[in-house]
Amino acid sequence: MIRKARIEDVKTIHGLLMHREEHEGLVLPRSFSQLYSHLRDFFVVTDNSGAVIGCCALNIIWENLAEIRSLVVLPEHRGKKFGRELVEACLSESVTLGIYRVYTLTEQTGFFAHLGFVKEEMDTLNQKVFADCLNCPRFPDFCNEVAMVMAL
Repeated sequence: MIRKARIEDVKTIHGLLMHREEHEGLVLPRSFSQLYSHLRDFFVVTDNSGAVIGCCALNIIWENLAEIRSLVVLPEHRGKKFGRELVEACLSESVTLGIYRVYTLTEQTGFFAHLGFVKEEMDTLNQKVFADCLNCPRFPDFCNEVAMVMAL
């Protein structure tokens, strides 16, 4: 089941994002402070027992631009369309908010292309570069991420 994240999910979301050996370099870790501050950005997916098994966030960048980020599904639950459902929940919220251009920075280009995202030059996302990329330890020399955009 996909739902908005709740306060009791923060530690689990933190664990998902910090589980380095399973997605080294695929998502940026987030501090507890960042997660509490941006909790309303997150959706989670739960298994039949109610345990959180994945998460994804929609981060508003500007009046006409939002970012899909922090997409993680536990390895044993991948291939069951949970990642797709999380991204679709974020896209739906973007439309509800009146934001019709969404992007992601990813190394998983095939996954996002299958959802309808298309590659775009990083230069077109100036707001992102100034917001997060400058503070990333992988920027600029070790970043392998590709910008992908979807017009809704």
